[in-house]
Amino acid sequence: MKTTDKILVLGCRGLVGSAIVRELTKLGYSNLLTPVKTELNLLNQQSVLDYFALHKPKHLFLAAAKVGGIHANSTYPADFIWENLAIQNNVFEAAFKSNVDRLLFLGSSCIYPKNAPQPMKEDCLLTSVLEPTNEPYAIAKIAGLKTAESFRRQYGRHFYSVMPTNLYGINDNFHLENSHVIPGLIARMSEAMKKNDPIFAVWGTGNPRREFLYVDDMARACIHVMNLEGSIPDLINIGTGEDISIGELALMIKNLLGYKGEITFNPNQPDGTLRKLLDVSRIHSLGWKHSIDLQTGLKLAIDFYLNRT
Repeated sequence: MKTTDKILVLGCRGLVGSAIVRELTKLGYSNLLTPVKTELNLLNQQSVLDYFALHKPKHLFLAAAKVGGIHANSTYPADFIWENLAIQNNVFEAAFKSNVDRLLFLGSSCIYPKNAPQPMKEDCLLTSVLEPTNEPYAIAKIAGLKTAESFRRQYGRHFYSVMPTNLYGINDNFHLENSHVIPGLIARMSEAMKKNDPIFAVWGTGNPRREFLYVDDMARACIHVMNLEGSIPDLINIGTGEDISIGELALMIKNLLGYKGEITFNPNQPDGTLRKLLDVSRIHSLGWKHSIDLQTGLKLAIDFYLNRT
């Protein structure tokens, strides 16, 4: 991508999209399109077609999606599948018809089977059943990456997909119930501190292991992939290649926040998949590696949350 190319970032107010905008700006990209929902309704097919026809972006980061943690996915499965499918289909159609040069679709590590061998390689996709708690969302994301792959196979379009691990950081969703694990723990533990609660209950057993990537590292990986030359794989995992138990994570956040109470676990809440760790050898071979460790990233996320409330 040239720094003067017109680059469209969809989902620019979200966790990943805003990080991509920050990183592009830092690198000197000066012709960015960053429409918000009031300017572009991605659920409206004609609005999307009209926007692309008018602005004619050269490159596109598709970071817009309906996202949430286990609670949100379990409570609103219909919303998660149909909204994501609608967004993806509208954007792919418009990108194809307006001759977007490069498109990067952002998926999710939940696309991989529930009992996939760990760490999960890209080629384990569709080899067995998905995790039931987020299956509708995962199916939508699988459809998105297969759409990108199909446009590339049939029409030779430069449409690619990256599968990030669990992301966190600046501009995350810190909702007390519908957020992902890190922002959810930060928000709920902060509330417990305000109330002087002596006990803080973590959802689930605390045993599942998860991999976490700071969102600015994800943004740098996306830009790196978009700037690769030569043969680029259809699907690329983006992560750290390192994981931690939810119990250990809660203790790290407790220490960083300074919470003095006792941490307990609520096994009545679902754990989800027992382990989710990506094999990141493919992205490493393409010249990218994460630079922000979990301790540093958690400090940045906590500072962001405390300064916004």
